[in-house]
Amino acid sequence: MAFDGSSIHCLVSELNRELTGGRISKIAQPEALELQLTIKTAAGNRRLLISANASLPLIYLTEENKTAPLTAPVFCMLLRKHIQGGHISSIEQIGFERVIRIRVRHMDELGDPAEKQLYIEIMGKHSNIIFCDQVDKIIDAIKRVPFSLSSVREVLPGRDYFIPAQEGRHNPLNSSQEEFISAVFSSPKPLVKAIYSAYTGFSPVIANEILCRAGLSSANSSAELTEIQQIQLYGAFDRMMTDLGQERFSPCLIRDAKSGAPREYAAFCISFYPKDTLVRYESISRLLVDYYAGRNRATNMQQKSSDLRHLLTTLLDRNRKKEAIQKKQLKDTEKMDLYRVRGELLHTYGYSARPGDRSLTCVNYYDNKEIVIPLDPLLSAQENAARCFARYEKLKRTKEASLRLIEETSLAIAHLESMLTALDLAENSADLEAVHQEMIRYGYIKKKGKGKKIQGKSKPLHYVTEDGYDIYVGKNNEQNDYLTFKVATGNDWWFHAKKIHGSHVIVKNPAGGEMPDQVYEIAASLAAYYSQGRESGSVEVDYLQKKKVKKPAGAVAGFVVYYSNYSLLARPSTEGARLVD
Repeated sequence: MAFDGSSIHCLVSELNRELTGGRISKIAQPEALELQLTIKTAAGNRRLLISANASLPLIYLTEENKTAPLTAPVFCMLLRKHIQGGHISSIEQIGFERVIRIRVRHMDELGDPAEKQLYIEIMGKHSNIIFCDQVDKIIDAIKRVPFSLSSVREVLPGRDYFIPAQEGRHNPLNSSQEEFISAVFSSPKPLVKAIYSAYTGFSPVIANEILCRAGLSSANSSAELTEIQQIQLYGAFDRMMTDLGQERFSPCLIRDAKSGAPREYAAFCISFYPKDTLVRYESISRLLVDYYAGRNRATNMQQKSSDLRHLLTTLLDRNRKKEAIQKKQLKDTEKMDLYRVRGELLHTYGYSARPGDRSLTCVNYYDNKEIVIPLDPLLSAQENAARCFARYEKLKRTKEASLRLIEETSLAIAHLESMLTALDLAENSADLEAVHQEMIRYGYIKKKGKGKKIQGKSKPLHYVTEDGYDIYVGKNNEQNDYLTFKVATGNDWWFHAKKIHGSHVIVKNPAGGEMPDQVYEIAASLAAYYSQGRESGSVEVDYLQKKKVKKPAGAVAGFVVYYSNYSLLARPSTEGARLVD
């Protein structure tokens, strides 16, 4: 689900407690539509992540320090000029809208006190971060919106800032019983839709929770309720709004009962899901990190890797078509031995063929069955035999070439698929650049110029279990080779998802003894998680000692062979181990 008004209300309350009075010490723009503010408070430095990404707009406090580009974008430089070093005077929600206003006190160019305002709009594809002066005149925005894109509101420097009117919608925090009944029951609608369409900032989750607390069903229509039921519904609505208005929050996350994946969240306790799926949080930011962080990272990587992904999928399609043609050519060679047998039989029985015959019937001495051999009437039996042997030799050469080409194409497909998996596992720009360089190294793309300089180097992931065992995970083919043949020693254990592309996972075992069972399970879960089977309920994982893993001569990066191993079923997960830098 997306942010709704109640989640924003809860978050603003938390941000006010944590950030009001703090000094903005650092401003970074790690992604095109993303800001990270570092705020120095009495309790220490806090980081506020703000994203106006249309597919995943968000705002929350985080401990992660994202890497900023070497050259800051224009909008980031503008914010640094005006409000870096300024103090946050207030953080407010506008009405019950999905809009947050951050007021910042600072000194202007002349050294006089001044105030600026940063508006964060969490509104799906219309999300934006808008920087204004103290009288709501727009200075700039992370996404400029000219009249050609929106006739409702221009978001350009010099324009007045305002929030587009929500026709027919009310502020739920100050709604009376009369207004509620008039707004919800004015026309026959499904009850859920009638509630969330009547108020700004409402989502289906809020509407369903109000119905649940009122003891009513979402299957009911607004026209079916009696007067008593209407008053009952308003009572549940009023109690929830009173709790929100008095900042009595109870943030909770709903996880899928089977997979454990996050499904929903809210600033209040959700009653219409089973209790065993509900996880309570003290901090709404901590909840949002757990819900959005992985999804946000994946979305950013998906966008940044789109060109590489398109190129890899194009190459894959091309190679799969090539493989299909090669397999058809191989199938055409199935009659190869038939021509050899015909040639041999013509050498043996050709004397019985008369000039002008179009066929020769004889016994095939390989299976003692009668066979009819077609003949060219213009050629002698010996010349027909020579033609059969020539056809046999041609098909033999074709078969040998087809088998070799199919093997090469199959390896290329496997290599391309492994790089596509590496893109799915990429967590930063350095990981993407590692895949890009691998494609250049193997000739899939040509190197153009020096390329962009990427901060940092792509490194394997390093996990530590509670027992103190080090587990290393490769995120691409080069890292897989490095871990398996440079980092791992003979007694270390090697894990990999069975028959699908994924990471090489190494468990260091310096003592060489037997490891606890839970270490094997944790490593297998990591191998399953960092593989093509990440979204599956369970993945079969092969594991063996590293000394039994071999790399064929001339094989591409990441390709290994092994002939004796153990296997276990694992649930894709990173639980049970702590990620370290």
